[in-house]
Order: sequence, then structure tokens, then C-alpha cells
Amino acid sequence: MEALFIHIANKLEAIRFGRQSPSGKIVDLSELKSVELWRAVFAEFLAQVLFLFLGCASAIAISATNESSDIYLVKIALSFGLAIMALIQMFGHVSGGHINPAVSIAMAVAMNISVVRAVLYVIAQILGAIVGGFLLKGLTPTRFHDNLAVTNLGHGVTQAQGFGVELLLTFTLVTVIFGTTDPNRASFGSPALLIGLTVTLGHLAGINYTGSSMNPSRSLGSAVASNAWDNHWIYWVGPIAGGVLSALVYKLIINPYRGVLNVEEAINKLKNDLPASHFDDITLKTVE
Repeated sequence: MEALFIHIANKLEAIRFGRQSPSGKIVDLSELKSVELWRAVFAEFLAQVLFLFLGCASAIAISATNESSDIYLVKIALSFGLAIMALIQMFGHVSGGHINPAVSIAMAVAMNISVVRAVLYVIAQILGAIVGGFLLKGLTPTRFHDNLAVTNLGHGVTQAQGFGVELLLTFTLVTVIFGTTDPNRASFGSPALLIGLTVTLGHLAGINYTGSSMNPSRSLGSAVASNAWDNHWIYWVGPIAGGVLSALVYKLIINPYRGVLNVEEAINKLKNDLPASHFDDITLKTVE
């Protein structure tokens, strides 16, 4: 019954906004004529600006604070997780709430979005991160400008280890995103909360190793604003590799809905198997 309710709700929303089903094309230039696409691109830009400020501001110890204390690190982890949760609630229904180039690229690899949309999202995320970084810089005392929450390797962590940590953290995050937003999954849980908690988990697990970026544009915004580029390549290659790996593993190996009827097909089969009066009664009760 949950699946039927969710399917009907999604169908009604698509009808209200005149949304078309994905074309299935790898490159769909017709999207460029869509107002919905450009609204979504702007949403990704604005979300990234806010994420950079809200998350990175928590890592700047303006007051006298022991930056190595567990409480300080938990504060950072919760700030990034809660920021993602809030921003997905704000923009998820507009753009999908990616707010991360690794997520957008993974979605394109999984063919959940077109390459055109993914490219525009990544550009918007990069620009938003840079604007957010300089916004943070303008609102932060000068003595902190050399390190505006720049992500870098922890003491003794090699580049290979840092790459591996970022890959695994991002793999976990993106797989949670695929699992919680799978349209075939009948669930009333909050994707925003679950994804936000996963970001918090990633920070709790890896902040001492790499700063727990999991997001190339988040690292870029801090690096540009602080002009600090040590080991920066890790925060692009690691998360993107983790996201692509997640897309391949989820879609090709662990996806439980491969070869199974989708919700639309299941409803049509149910409609054919049941008397029309019984099906109409179920549908009406679900909508009510």
C-alpha cells in the first residue's frame, strides 16, 4: 500500500508541474529549453553557497577552543550533517539536492540524470562553493583567513591512504543516497535525515584522516578562499571515484529491483488481475 501511495503522489506531482519522464538519452540537449532545469541549476548553486558557509563555519575556532577535542570534532560532524539535512529539505524537490559533484556524476553514471544536467549541476556547485568560500572569508576575522576549514591529510596519513579514505566515505554516502531515493522502494522514511546522518557518520569516522570532505566542491571553496592547495587532488579524485564505484555497484550488483516489475507495471498487473470495482476502491481509499 505504501508503494501505491508513493507512486500516486509522484504521478500527481508530475502532472501538476508538467514534468516529463526521463528520456533515457545519455545526452539530451532538449533539456536546455526547460525552465525546470535552470531552476534546478540555480537551486544547486544556492544550496552549495549555504552548505559551504554553514558547514565550514563550524570548523573555525573563533572562541578559545581545543580543536583536537572530541566535542569540537563532534560539533563539526553534526554541523555538516545537519546542513545537508536542511538543504535537502529546502531544495531536494527542486533539483534532487545533490550539492556535491561526486553525487551528480554518480547519478549520471547510473543514468538517473542526463549528462547535460550533471555538467550544469557540477558547474553550479563549483561556482556556489567559491562564492560560499569568499562569503565565509568576508564574515570571518582576518587571522583565520589562511585556513577556512581547508581539508588536508592528518598527521602521518599518506596520499594513498587519504585517497582510500575519501573513496570509501563517499562510496558509503552515495550508496545511502541511491538506497533512500530509489523510486522502486516503498518507504516513508526521510531521505534528508538519513543522508544527513550519513554525512555526520562520515565526519565522525574520517575527520582525523582527511577532514572528511566527501565533496569536491566543498574542498574547493575552502581552498580557493584560503589559497591552500596541499593534497587538493585527493578531494576530487577520491570522492568522484567513490561515487562512480557506488553507482556501478548499486545498479549492477546490489540493486534488488533489477529484473523486477516497477511500480507502474505492478499496478497495471494488479489492475488486470482484480475486478475493476475492487481496484478503483483500493485507489480511492489510498488517495483519501
